[in-house]
Amino acid sequence: MELRELRYFLAIAKYESISRAAEALYVTQPNLSRQMKKLEDETGRQLIERGSRKITLTDAGRLLKKRAEEILELYDRAEEEIKAAPDEIGGEVRIGGGESRAFSLIARAICAVQRQYPLVKFDVFSGDGEAVSERLDKGLIDFGIFIEPTDVTRYDSLRLPLCDRWGVLMRNDSPLAEKESITAADLNGLPVIRSRHSMGGGIVSDWFKRGAGGEDASCTYNLLYNASLLVESGAGYAVGLEGLINTSQSALCFRPLSPELNSHLDIAWKKYRTFSPAERAFLSELEKLIDKNSM
Repeated sequence: MELRELRYFLAIAKYESISRAAEALYVTQPNLSRQMKKLEDETGRQLIERGSRKITLTDAGRLLKKRAEEILELYDRAEEEIKAAPDEIGGEVRIGGGESRAFSLIARAICAVQRQYPLVKFDVFSGDGEAVSERLDKGLIDFGIFIEPTDVTRYDSLRLPLCDRWGVLMRNDSPLAEKESITAADLNGLPVIRSRHSMGGGIVSDWFKRGAGGEDASCTYNLLYNASLLVESGAGYAVGLEGLINTSQSALCFRPLSPELNSHLDIAWKKYRTFSPAERAFLSELEKLIDKNSM
């Protein structure tokens, strides 16, 4: 299986047509059809289905599309890093993480690197812990930011010197909005909206079990913005981190949990990895900020 064949296959998947893909690739249609036949022979699976109007991917084709995108992304990045001049620091640093106000520390490190090395670019991916772990394991991001209670022991990591406070996002007209803080017992019997990464164990689950006798959720989310829309519509009470949703001029308000509950954050990377000069520069700046904020 050659890289050229994967690029051809992705073009067909994109344009849903052999002829349009051939035109975009500047190859002849018969040549592209032969390449696809060769790829199917190599994999032993049918990858595309030719319909009357468009081409669709089989289950095997959809799987290959996902893997081909990952392979080519890694190849293109490796080529870019190898071609970089040895006396200049450039390239791309890829960071993934969940929503957190503590990302401000990461942002400061990014700015510091770009001031010193204008050729360094950053790509930031937002997602929950599961999505970040998947991309980190596959090498699609260099660093992952994880919010407690995510287990980061299988990575090398640094703990950020900032914490996020947990609380409840609710409508201003909710009876609970009159309270200064929310206990687990207050939520007992109410429709609770929980982040997926906080379910099934950890500090948030322990907090619920102390007062409500369980941790059932009427709905789960991975990014709080969508959960805030559910709250605004009256679907329930969202348990999440403070400061991610601006409630100053909205129909919503935030109340902290009682007893107060805070989550630490860790930035992690794969064990035994070799850093590029750009990645080393970013990690160095971040370590400086961590030391400064830990004093």
